Amino acid sequence: MQKTIRLVLSPKQAAQDFEYKKYISKQSGFEENRIKAFNILKKSIDARSKNVKIIVETIVFIDELPKTENNFIPKFNFVGNKPEIHIIGAGPAGLFAALKAIESGYKPVILERGKEIRQRRRDIALLSREHIVNPESNYCFGEGGAGTFSDGKLYTRSKKRGNIHRILELLKYHGADEKILTDAHPHIGTNKLPVVIKNIRQTIIDSGGEIHFNTKLTDFTIKDDRIKSIITQNGDKIDVSVVILATGHSARDIYYLLDKKNILLEEKSFAMGVRVEHPQDLIDSIQYHCDIRSEYLPAAAYSLVSQVKERGVYSFCMCPGGFIVPSATEPNQVVVNGMSPSSRNSKFANSGMVVEIRPEDAKEFHQYGKLALLKFQEHLEELAFLNGGYRQTAPAQRLHDFVNGKLSADLPETSYHPGIASSPLHFWLPEHIGKRLQEGFKIFGKKMYGYLTNEAVILGVESRTSSPIRIPRDRENYHHLQIKNLFPAGEGAGYAGGIVSSAVDGELCLEKAVLQYY
Repeated sequence: MQKTIRLVLSPKQAAQDFEYKKYISKQSGFEENRIKAFNILKKSIDARSKNVKIIVETIVFIDELPKTENNFIPKFNFVGNKPEIHIIGAGPAGLFAALKAIESGYKPVILERGKEIRQRRRDIALLSREHIVNPESNYCFGEGGAGTFSDGKLYTRSKKRGNIHRILELLKYHGADEKILTDAHPHIGTNKLPVVIKNIRQTIIDSGGEIHFNTKLTDFTIKDDRIKSIITQNGDKIDVSVVILATGHSARDIYYLLDKKNILLEEKSFAMGVRVEHPQDLIDSIQYHCDIRSEYLPAAAYSLVSQVKERGVYSFCMCPGGFIVPSATEPNQVVVNGMSPSSRNSKFANSGMVVEIRPEDAKEFHQYGKLALLKFQEHLEELAFLNGGYRQTAPAQRLHDFVNGKLSADLPETSYHPGIASSPLHFWLPEHIGKRLQEGFKIFGKKMYGYLTNEAVILGVESRTSSPIRIPRDRENYHHLQIKNLFPAGEGAGYAGGIVSSAVDGELCLEKAVLQYY
């Protein structure tokens, strides 16, 4: 007999998983010797009261053992001599499209503009120490894409489009902690993701696939509404049958190239704003209703959302125990993002705090047509560069000062390594962003008493939440509406938002491509 049992435990009890059988027995009424096995389905935290609880959902086997072990073992056969599928970009969408290609019996050939992880880390260190941006190797471009250095959050609301559990199983198979299969908000950690990504690379190569780094797509030829060949920055011309375009939301040159080729694009609403950083101890005290966080509780997180003047204002990519990092992809930009190591042990908590942006907000850039929102995004990043001191130094302001329209005389300590410079963000941010943020922070200060404080600092700008462009595709077959063998995938195509949803989308695009062309 199988039975689903919901346990409500203290944080200390939840940490002692060797005692779970006793708790299950007490909750269910079955004697311990009748409980032959149990599996944890999900863990979550209930911090609505001062007495914080951990909710553990389990499936329990009474008087019987599970019929089969849940051993997920994918089949990656050798495909070196099979038909090729070309994949542009080695981010989550591209890598998981490649894995799916191998499982389906096809050879993936990945072209990635950036470097492999080890070399990429050197460029990121240079960016943090000396404020030098390598346009081809940074937090956005390189092996693993933005996902490699994006904290490793695996939670997604896109639960109906594909097999999310399969994506998590594949990540576990390649080295991620098995806890990602049960945690309500699974997280790998920036420090552990590179190992997972390298293992995925090795699977692709061992299976006969190819990955070409430092190989940027710069052009392609079209005939009869199909891409016939792609051209790299080295001048190489590569004949193709199918192209999975998985270049990410920061590969602006791809949008410009598509526009130049008169290929259909669409404007898409997205969000921009700032990144706010608090002491983690402060967030812990607010969320857990305590002076000092229990050793059995993780660094506290939060999620905030409101409507201000008919636009959404909300937290984005909240990083407990994390760091703020420079995510610009061009020298004259300042872009900030957040990440956390697996331990989430930094003394800071940071989150994007963003405002919904719509096409009408980019009227002054109307001459750029479908690229108007993209130009507006670039403009804001250049403003941040100018107001940050003409380097990767980020313009910053104490939170309460920002809300009150006051320049900060000094700034608190921050996790942002390139450094921060006091700047009146309330003055130079576009009014439809700045005013809504000010009102939003007031609302959030009432929802989380103590949140609105000058102990917190905001940094500008958080602008790469998602793509301001969608590459439209057929709803049923996933190919581009105009180019039949082009399959736009992931965040850069405007159809995903995060590691898992991008991975799912990459797999779906690959499946559709195989059905139509092989």
